[in-house]
Amino acid sequence: MQFPRSASTNATPLAGIACVSVGILFLTCSDALAKWVGQYYSPVQLLFLRAAIAFPVVFVLVVALGGRRALRSRHLGLHLVRGAINIISASFFYLSLQSLPLAEAIAIAFSAPLFVTALSVLVLKERVDGARWLAVAAGFAGVLVIVRPGAASFQVAALLPLATAALYAVMMLTSRAIGAAESMLTTTLYIVVGQLVCSAVVVPAFWTPPQWSDWPYFAGIALFSTLGLTFITQGFRIGPASVVAPFDYTGLLWASLLGWMVWQDTPDVHDSLGAAFIVGSGLYIAWRETRPINKRNA
Repeated sequence: MQFPRSASTNATPLAGIACVSVGILFLTCSDALAKWVGQYYSPVQLLFLRAAIAFPVVFVLVVALGGRRALRSRHLGLHLVRGAINIISASFFYLSLQSLPLAEAIAIAFSAPLFVTALSVLVLKERVDGARWLAVAAGFAGVLVIVRPGAASFQVAALLPLATAALYAVMMLTSRAIGAAESMLTTTLYIVVGQLVCSAVVVPAFWTPPQWSDWPYFAGIALFSTLGLTFITQGFRIGPASVVAPFDYTGLLWASLLGWMVWQDTPDVHDSLGAAFIVGSGLYIAWRETRPINKRNA
């Protein structure tokens, strides 16, 4: 995932690393709860309930930190488009959790930065050097190692987190149209608003009356996802982006641990090797992006 660089002149790397690591843990817990309760409810219903429960909390935080001005946006239509993309993307991911181990789904979804790089060339006409193209190729090779198309162990469900990564990349590229004039608080609020509005339109077709015993799961998904994004945002705010960004990949460690503890899933050699390719290529691309332009083109 890509986040704005730290705006603080007094950056605190260790505190930023801690915030990002804790935030990623919270997001992984949210995904684990979605995998558990997703056996009984559609992804659209989970996303609607997640947004509906999180919205009041996010609204209060945004107003408290940014005031009424943070509620204004000149890009309402774009936020709705992003909300629709977000719903489709997250639905694919939640669907994949019904069939795939948690760590495998997250590893494939981590290919999003590779799609961002490729789409930035095709859509934004940005220049990408040969070294970064090699990193992208290595990352997609890692995806193929995990997915194993044509093998007897191939699962169609493995294509779902890949679609999630591609759509997430599209959503990240649409953020360029918003520009820097809109604050991070406003963007965060309208991510939740877009998800809530777009899911509310279609959720009646997928609605299953919730059991009272499942409400703690819904609340946990909303709580952990909100806390996760809050901690990650804080981490990138107080720490240098080039230092804290690689700790996004600690999600693979948390997912492997939770998958083993809850579902007794153990990543095999193919999953571990593919994840190493994806993480390595993502870290290399992030490192290249933080270098001065003259060194980057050397």
